[in-house]
Amino acid sequence: MGKRPLVRRRGRGGMQFRAARTGKIKQAKYPNFPLSEQHEGTIIDLVHERGRDAPLAKVRFEDNSISFIPAVLGTKVGTTIQFGLKSEIENGNIISIQNIPDGTIVCNVEKTFGDGGSIVKSAGGNAIVFSHGEEGVTLKLPSRKFSTLNKKNRAMIGTLAGGGVGERPLMSAGGAWRRFRSKGRKYPIVRGVAQAAYVHPHGGGRHQHVGQSSTVSRNAPPGAKVGSIAARKTGRARIKERK
Repeated sequence: MGKRPLVRRRGRGGMQFRAARTGKIKQAKYPNFPLSEQHEGTIIDLVHERGRDAPLAKVRFEDNSISFIPAVLGTKVGTTIQFGLKSEIENGNIISIQNIPDGTIVCNVEKTFGDGGSIVKSAGGNAIVFSHGEEGVTLKLPSRKFSTLNKKNRAMIGTLAGGGVGERPLMSAGGAWRRFRSKGRKYPIVRGVAQAAYVHPHGGGRHQHVGQSSTVSRNAPPGAKVGSIAARKTGRARIKERK
């Protein structure tokens, strides 16, 4: 069968598959203020951190505490944001989702109360407050799925900044390597048909071709689980001509 293919080695935790250390900012979370308290903070700087596409806003609150929070579109240095149940529905303000009206665009949402924001944190991402009910508040996520969360969970009004960064072309192999490295992804990746037979199931032969069915079972062993995994169909869909 050969050795385990490259795409199946990530779970072994080798150094080549580990994300580079992002720097001094370990977390970008909401400050641990009680839900009943109302606070205001001033944005004193916008910070970029490697491995993170969305910029971070460095916020100083009235008690001189410093927090790093993902920035939304339109964030400027010197602006004031509100944190609490009585916050206004304006971009950058942080408020419990129970006080956010339906149809409002939010981001950096808490999945469980007090986690400081853990979902909808990708650059350019946002969710929509869909409805309020007895079981909680329902949000429409960027994946178009719906999720019902605790009413006390907090969210930030607006859309996260940094959208479209993935559309920028990578002009050099070094730039591509650094971007993949910051995300903990392996680069470059060699095609299976270009490898030797003992390295990859698609390798070997007098010319580069798969040589067998590229559709494999979901329960295939790691050494053979490559190609189209549990594919329902492959190739182009052909429309039958009506007679």
